[in-house]
Amino acid sequence: MKNLDVSLYNCFGIAKLSHKFCFERSKVNLIYAPNGTMKTSFAKTFDLISKKDPKNLPLDRVYRARETKFKILVDESEINPDNIFVINSDDENFDGSDKISAFLASKELKKTYDDIYKNLNTEKNNFVKKLKAISKSTDCEKEILNTFVEISEDSFFEILLKLKDTLKDDFRKFNFKYNDVFDSKGKVLSFLEKNKETLNLYISSYKDVISKSNFFKENSGNIFGTYQANEILKSISDNSFFNAGHTFVLGDNTIVNDSGILKDLVSSEIDKILKDKDLKNAFDKVDKIISSNVELRAFHNVIQKDNLLLLDLENYQDFKKEVWISFLSQIKIDTELLVNLYEEKKLELEKIISEAKKESLLWTEIINTFNSRFFVPFKVSLINKEDVILKKQTANLAFLYTDRGDDPVEQDRSSLLSVLSKGEQRAYFILQFLFELESRKANADVNLLILDDISDSFDYKNKFAIIEYIKDINLLDNFRTIILTHNFDFYRTLASRFNLHRNVVYMAVKNEEKEITLKSGNDLRDVFSSLIKNFEKPIYFISLIAFVRNLVQYSDPKGCDDFTNLTNCLHLKKESLTITSNEVFNIFSNKLFYLKGKTIDFGEEKIIDLIFKYSDSIAGSENINEIFIENKIVLAIATRLKAEYFIISKIKEKGITLELDEVWNQTRYLCDQYKINYPTCSSLYILDKVNLMTPENIHINAFMYEPLIDMSVKHLVDLYVDISKICNPFDIRGLYT
Repeated sequence: MKNLDVSLYNCFGIAKLSHKFCFERSKVNLIYAPNGTMKTSFAKTFDLISKKDPKNLPLDRVYRARETKFKILVDESEINPDNIFVINSDDENFDGSDKISAFLASKELKKTYDDIYKNLNTEKNNFVKKLKAISKSTDCEKEILNTFVEISEDSFFEILLKLKDTLKDDFRKFNFKYNDVFDSKGKVLSFLEKNKETLNLYISSYKDVISKSNFFKENSGNIFGTYQANEILKSISDNSFFNAGHTFVLGDNTIVNDSGILKDLVSSEIDKILKDKDLKNAFDKVDKIISSNVELRAFHNVIQKDNLLLLDLENYQDFKKEVWISFLSQIKIDTELLVNLYEEKKLELEKIISEAKKESLLWTEIINTFNSRFFVPFKVSLINKEDVILKKQTANLAFLYTDRGDDPVEQDRSSLLSVLSKGEQRAYFILQFLFELESRKANADVNLLILDDISDSFDYKNKFAIIEYIKDINLLDNFRTIILTHNFDFYRTLASRFNLHRNVVYMAVKNEEKEITLKSGNDLRDVFSSLIKNFEKPIYFISLIAFVRNLVQYSDPKGCDDFTNLTNCLHLKKESLTITSNEVFNIFSNKLFYLKGKTIDFGEEKIIDLIFKYSDSIAGSENINEIFIENKIVLAIATRLKAEYFIISKIKEKGITLELDEVWNQTRYLCDQYKINYPTCSSLYILDKVNLMTPENIHINAFMYEPLIDMSVKHLVDLYVDISKICNPFDIRGLYT
């Protein structure tokens, strides 16, 4: 990827952007874009292109009738959407943990594992087909897991292994469809739980009938009932028991020596039970409730065929297990064959899993690097390493939260995010993107990364962690990166750390039509060095005043004449009218070694005249360079001076004398005085804007003029024009005569 041609029309907040990014000299292109310019719209456009959803494409969300166009070309060919990856640390829905399985140390290990499970799964699928034919269950495997699983690690094979010894040759058969009684929605269970009293009445009636029978009995909670009797009849149906000389002696001393006689006796007793009036009434009550529920129609049919199943359903979960053991017993040989195959392969699988745990070096390194680089109150670990490798499961990340030296507390994702600050949350989301990045390293194609304000809300320690990650990416051959940021300090730091060429460092400018232009921002990497080197140009010279004034302030905190004189260049006082440019330059020369022995051509010109001369020139220019910070500094200084002139002249009209020598923030003080004396004046609106837009702009601050850089030069021009209008006539020297 040498060149990336981007053409966007009406894509979210971007009306038009046409730009060619060059990656021949650098794998990174850097864009400084003040909030509201283009960052989110640019990143969102690329993100939607990457997702390839025809129903969710870039557009103008407000004016939907506007035609949207977008074309992204890589070396004159359309970009592959799969090769676009947008990193936005505000995206709380992104989860990169599913990508961890993509970077394995040994593909051979996984192939061996897959081959074993392929064989096991083939046999399992054949087995499940037979089980389904018996049970009529819609999902045998899932139902068995839900019924018998004791720990989350239990697999279908492990459960069959545990059940193997419970299977019988002689077992009770069930002729109903499994889901007619054990439905997936739990309607039958819900019915049983809601109607316990009615069901208990039926069970009580049954036990009462049994107690009166000459044949059936209940003793210590154990019932010899219809099922047990039928099992006996099956075993003696061929009369071989009696032919061998054996007999049955019943409880009333009746002797039975023929299977036919016993069968008639049992049938007679069962008939008595089913015709019992109390039992029948109890069943009718149950039946009435079931039949009134359409969702229980299948269950109703089962109970109609065999009323006594209600007895089994008293213990629903136990009965469910009994039913499955019955089904499995019907294919006992098949079950044993599958279990034996699994036992044979289990030892081999355990060896592979043991090896798999050793193969987590790469993601362990990713997590350890994250833990060491980011200053956050939690540590990350990966729990299910072998499952991620071998079963393609999503990584299960554990988060240990620590605070004030107490023992770490494990938190899940939602709990952790609820207690983290915004910056700490962003660190968590950055981790998710790291997994995605790692998975893309194996991609032979070149990936285009769009980093959208990823340092926002981070403190300085964590901003440097982000920079280290970007440096790591920059070392890779198959990544090209476009970084967007509104943080000017982060922008300057990146440009410096990466030694980026001026052709790949941009500042975004948006006109009134929302058309975006990316202009070279190379000089802004070292603002003050640029100002000093261009001191011979009046606009740069004026811009140095605030910088040198602060140097004097820091080097001589007790105050001195140099500080006072430079302050008089920024605030309007009587002395401001007489200071020459040479006097200012002499102060510069004493503080800046580079200027020793240098001269300027405009030294005799009064500094205040120089300021207004060039501010008028900038304001009157048709093509103002949006990027040049010196234009903004000059406009800000001139605007404040004119605002102070306007206020002082108006206060003077009221005959009020202002003592300004001991005032710290002169512009603010003057505005307050004006509000007191002219509380309803329409000019207050303009003066408030002066206070809002100019103070920070002409002082060094922690972000190196960031407030001024963020501000459009057009806004400053408009403000300067507005303040100039209310200062008409402008007679600054007449103010002190």
